[in-house]
Amino acid sequence: MHIAIINGPNLNLLGKREPDIYGTLTYTELCQQLENFAKEQQITVTFFQSNHEGAIIDFIQDCPLTFDGIVINAAAYTHSSIALLDALLAVGLPTIEVHLSKIEEREDFRQISYLRQACLACYSGEGLVSYKKALLHLKNGEKC
Repeated sequence: MHIAIINGPNLNLLGKREPDIYGTLTYTELCQQLENFAKEQQITVTFFQSNHEGAIIDFIQDCPLTFDGIVINAAAYTHSSIALLDALLAVGLPTIEVHLSKIEEREDFRQISYLRQACLACYSGEGLVSYKKALLHLKNGEKC
């Protein structure tokens, strides 16, 4: 199983950006720990991060050529991008939405997810564990 892990804007600043909300784990550390976890689960992962909506859309559109599923933390684009929703719907791959923080308990505008209807599930508020649960969900085909 080969999974694309897509991360949106400002996630490259993890560890520096509002550590009280997003934690102190850097983006590099997040990727390293997820790669180690994926190997233990016999899953291959490829990471993609961009601050540019169009680049994320282009990557999603290419996913069916290589990947069996998508884990996406679209960050702020979660709450604003119908274009990302359309891309996810168009490719039709099993997709799980993740968030480091518990968006359901944050500002009103962060509680809206345009991507949710293209996703099998959403894991939020558990930091790195949200990603791990998403990978297991795709591997096992059911919620964790």
